[in-house]
Amino acid sequence: MAKLLHLSCSPRAESVSTAGARVFLDGFRHARPDWDVDVVDIWRERMPEFAGPIVEAKYARMKAQAFTEAQRQSFAEAERMALRFSLADRVLISTPMWNFGLPYKLKQWFDVIVQPGLTFRFDPSQRYLPLLQDRPTLVIIASGSDFATGMNRGRIDMATPYLREILRFIGISNVRFVLIGPTTGPQAPIDAARERAHQRLAAMAATF
Repeated sequence: MAKLLHLSCSPRAESVSTAGARVFLDGFRHARPDWDVDVVDIWRERMPEFAGPIVEAKYARMKAQAFTEAQRQSFAEAERMALRFSLADRVLISTPMWNFGLPYKLKQWFDVIVQPGLTFRFDPSQRYLPLLQDRPTLVIIASGSDFATGMNRGRIDMATPYLREILRFIGISNVRFVLIGPTTGPQAPIDAARERAHQRLAAMAATF
């Protein structure tokens, strides 16, 4: 069965990014009722801390050294997470912007799966090479300020360039972004921004 993986990155059930994802997924399920939607809630699912044996395992892998038992067990968790991601035919990431960047749990998720031999490899002559196949990926980012239009676009939005680059690094270049903002301040601009984004997401879902 074809699968869409939804990486849900807000701890708030009623967050703007989650609401945007809900609009998209409603349309996607209508357009592709035979697809499986696999939701990864990074705030509820177990995710190893990127410290101790898993860090040691990363460097052991890069030096072609054998794992200790603790390193093997830690790396196995990263393998499971990376495999779940790699098996997806489509990817949806919905996240808030925190302090101009990513929630720390989302950064932790990438730190765990971006491992040598899992999502990239290193070749002395070619340097770093991605291991994942490209696939359509949609990123929804909700922010307090309006980074989608006007003078703020790209000035202090560090979430978009990071996600674009880290996904490219592991092989995913077919990425589209939908920014929803502002989410704070006067209500009229908030409502207008949300309505524009939801209309766009509903239209994208039909052909994603």
